[in-house]
Amino acid sequence: MTETHKFGTVNPITYHAWNKDRTQLAFSPNNHEVEIHQRSGDRNAYVWSQDKDGKWKPTLVLLRINRAATCVKWSPNENKFAVGSGARLISICYFESENDWWVSKHIKKPIRSTITTLDWHPNNVLLAAGSTDFKVRVFSAYIKDIEKTPEPTPWGAKMPLGQLMAEYVNSAAGGGWVHCVSFSPDGSKVCWVSHDSSINIANPGQGNAFIKLKTEYLPFLSCTWISNNSIVAAGHSCIPVIYNFNGNNQITFGGKLDTSQKKESGGLSAMKMFHSLDKQARSETSDTNLHSIHQNAVTCLCIYGGSKAKATKISTSGLDGQLVIWDINSLERSIQGLKIQ
Repeated sequence: MTETHKFGTVNPITYHAWNKDRTQLAFSPNNHEVEIHQRSGDRNAYVWSQDKDGKWKPTLVLLRINRAATCVKWSPNENKFAVGSGARLISICYFESENDWWVSKHIKKPIRSTITTLDWHPNNVLLAAGSTDFKVRVFSAYIKDIEKTPEPTPWGAKMPLGQLMAEYVNSAAGGGWVHCVSFSPDGSKVCWVSHDSSINIANPGQGNAFIKLKTEYLPFLSCTWISNNSIVAAGHSCIPVIYNFNGNNQITFGGKLDTSQKKESGGLSAMKMFHSLDKQARSETSDTNLHSIHQNAVTCLCIYGGSKAKATKISTSGLDGQLVIWDINSLERSIQGLKIQ
C-alpha cells in the first residue's frame, strides 16, 4: 500500500531522514530550517486561549483516537466540547482543573461508522450526532466531574455519559448519509439533512419515527433552526432555503433567501453561446455563471444575528470562497411569498 503524507508546506522537500525506529522524520523545506516530525497513532486537538496581551496560547487535548477528527462542537456553556471522528466514537473533552489539562471521555456504543456532524441540546448535556451509517443518534454527554445532575427532559430522565436517548434510521425511508444535525431552540426537536436531498424532523414523542420531506434540490450540507418552527438549509444547490414545521407534523416549503435572476445581455443567449462555440471552441464566461450569489456548494451555515429562537441574520460560506451575510428580516419583507413561522 502506498502512503502519502503532507506537512502543510508548498516548498520543495530537498532532503529527509528517518531515525532508527522510523518514528521520527527530519526534512528541510528548501530553506535554512530543519523540521522534525513524529509519527503517532493518536490524533490530537488544541484549545487556544487568548491572554491579556492578545496572544494566543495552545493547550493540547489528547483525543485518544486513531483516525481523523471530522467535526467539533463547543457546548452551549463552553465548558466542554465534542469531537466526532473516523474512529467510530465521539470524544467529550473537558478541562480538569486539578491537573490543569484537557482530558476526554469516549462515547462508543452503538456507533459503527464515521461521525459527520454534531449539535448540542440547550441543556448542555444531550448531544445529537449524525453518521455515515445513515443514522442520527441522541446521546447523553453528561460529565459528573464538572456538572450538576441534569434535569429530566422529554428525551429521558437517566443520563449517564454515553446513554443512547434516541436513534433514527434514515435509510429505512430510503435516505442517505447524514450531513448536518440541529436541535431546536427549546430542545424538543432535532432536524437533519442527508444525501438524499431530504430534510427531516424528529421528537422524542414519535419513538423511532420521524418526518421526512424529499426536496427538489441537490443535497443540503448544512442546516439550522432560525425559530422554533422554521429551518434554513443550504448545500449543493448554492442557495439557502427556508422550511417550516407546522402543527400538523408537516414540513412545508417557506421560500428561497436568494432570488437572484439570470441577467440577459441582449439577444438570444443560446445563439451567442453556439456562435462562440463554433468560432472559438468555448462558451461565454457569463454563460458559465450560476444564477445565484454563491457560485458553488454552500458548506457551512451559521447564525449571525439573534439566536436559534429568533434569528435575524445568517451567514453562509462555500466552495466558491465567499462568505455571505443574509438579513432574514429584510428579506422576509421584500421577497413575496417568503414565509417564516
